[in-house]
Amino acid sequence: MNYCFSKVLEGKSFDEAVEIVTAELKKEGFGILNEIDLQATLKNKIDVDFKKYKILGACNPGFAHKALLAEDKIGLFLPCNVIVEEHENGQVEVSAIDPMASMSSVQNETLATLAADVQAKMKAVIQNLS
Repeated sequence: MNYCFSKVLEGKSFDEAVEIVTAELKKEGFGILNEIDLQATLKNKIDVDFKKYKILGACNPGFAHKALLAEDKIGLFLPCNVIVEEHENGQVEVSAIDPMASMSSVQNETLATLAADVQAKMKAVIQNLS
């Protein structure tokens, strides 16, 4: 089972891609709870040079609330992470977690239904990137 959806954004800079994916997430009801600049973190913490790579912690409050009511430990799987990374050839790729894959280990029918709904929204985010 694949655990993410990805798309390469042609002709977009890294910073443009972060802005575009944030806007697409907002259209689907998600906000960004946290943003981790992995390039800066690795440089600051262990003095390693790494490609441009950001982890965006996306959250749809309505779905998060329903998931927490169905399974109180589900916060371990939240928020839904989206990554933006710049490859050596300069291409920028955006990837989003497939919530069906991440929730597959939890045996809860309510969560399965919610994960399917969130999966549809994450697929739409990735498909609508341009």
